[in-house]
Amino acid sequence: MPCALPFRLCIIYLEPVADSNHPEIEPLTRTQVLMVMGVTAVILLAVVKLWQQFGSASLLPVRLTTEAVLLGLGMALAITVASSVIYRLWPAYRRSANAYLELILKPLVWPDLFWLGLLPGLSEELLFRGMIIPALGGGITAVVVSSLVFGVLHISGSQKWSYVVWATIVGLMLGSIAVATGNLLVPIIAHVTTNFASSCIWKLQH
Repeated sequence: MPCALPFRLCIIYLEPVADSNHPEIEPLTRTQVLMVMGVTAVILLAVVKLWQQFGSASLLPVRLTTEAVLLGLGMALAITVASSVIYRLWPAYRRSANAYLELILKPLVWPDLFWLGLLPGLSEELLFRGMIIPALGGGITAVVVSSLVFGVLHISGSQKWSYVVWATIVGLMLGSIAVATGNLLVPIIAHVTTNFASSCIWKLQH
């Protein structure tokens, strides 16, 4: 399966709650998926706003330039290709991805994929790359810490550790390009594009 949804919908806030060890757990409905996705996006955006209001760090700038758009699209392509390779070569990751994709994407219809790309991509980048990295000094340590937090927050059980590892790696990629360019638009475009493209690929194949 191409991409297997890079960072599993960029590690959207909905984590797999059902697995082969708990077959009795009911799958999520379309309403539940959209509701949790929307509520989580609002919460993350609220955290960013409160941080801006009461914290000392400033949000990483967002500048619309041709270079930023091209870099973001290029990063999205790189993540998609890397995820596709890892999906084929790493059985543990493939199992985790399959469970997640089935849980999240199956109940959704095509128009929902727009929001699936936009909401997580925008809100997660504003917090993890836009606020946390500048707050920690904007250097290598900041990128590593923000990426580790990004990965760990997406753990969903001891059997999903491979999912956390890939989320952390993607966080490092997005954080590095954010710091290198000084433009938050680059990781935002990469995140949103990867989410949307990967979910479309899965829908086409299922």
